[in-house]
Amino acid sequence: MSRTIRSLLAVLLGLGLALAGAAVAVPASAAPAQCATAWGSLAKTAPALGPAPVIAARTGQHPCFDRVVFDLAGPAAGYSVEYVDTVTLDGSGAALPVPGGARLQVQLHHPSYDEQGNSTVPYGLGEQVADVGGYATLRSVVYGNSFEGYTTFGVGVRARLPFRVFTLAGPGEHGRIVLDVAHRWS
Repeated sequence: MSRTIRSLLAVLLGLGLALAGAAVAVPASAAPAQCATAWGSLAKTAPALGPAPVIAARTGQHPCFDRVVFDLAGPAAGYSVEYVDTVTLDGSGAALPVPGGARLQVQLHHPSYDEQGNSTVPYGLGEQVADVGGYATLRSVVYGNSFEGYTTFGVGVRARLPFRVFTLAGPGEHGRIVLDVAHRWS
C-alpha cells in the first residue's frame, strides 16, 4: 500500500472517530428528562370536606407531566379524582362534555360559592377554564358545577395516563389542590 493511501486512510479513520465521538457527546440541556412516575391511574381520594371556596383553576406544562392547579380561598382539604367514561354533574347526574381521549372526574371537596351563595369562580357550566392547546397531555379543563359543598371539573387528557393529586399550603392563607398527569407510562 502506498504512503499516500495509508495517509489518506489514517485521516479518514481519525475523522470517523471524531465524528463518532461528536455523535455520542450530548449537552446536558439536550438530554431527555428522566420521567419516572409510579403514580398509577387508579382513583385518588382525600375525604376531608373544606369550607374554603374554589377561586380559580390554572394549568402548566412540565417536562414529564401537565399540571392543573385549583386555587382555594383558604386551606386545602379533600378531593376525589378518577378516570370515568363520562363526567357527571353533582346533584343532577347530567353528563358534562369533556373533550379528550380519556376523562378525569375531579371533585373538589370545596364549594365554588361564598357564604351568601355567590359564585367564587369566573366560569359558567361547561366552560373551558384554560387554553391547553399545544400541551402534551391535557386536552381540556371544563368547569362543571358546585353542589352541597362539592365542586366538579372535568379534565380531558390524551389517553389514560398515570396521575397524582396533592395539596399545598399558601401563598398566605390560601391553599391549592394540584393534579399532575404524566406524558407517558414509565
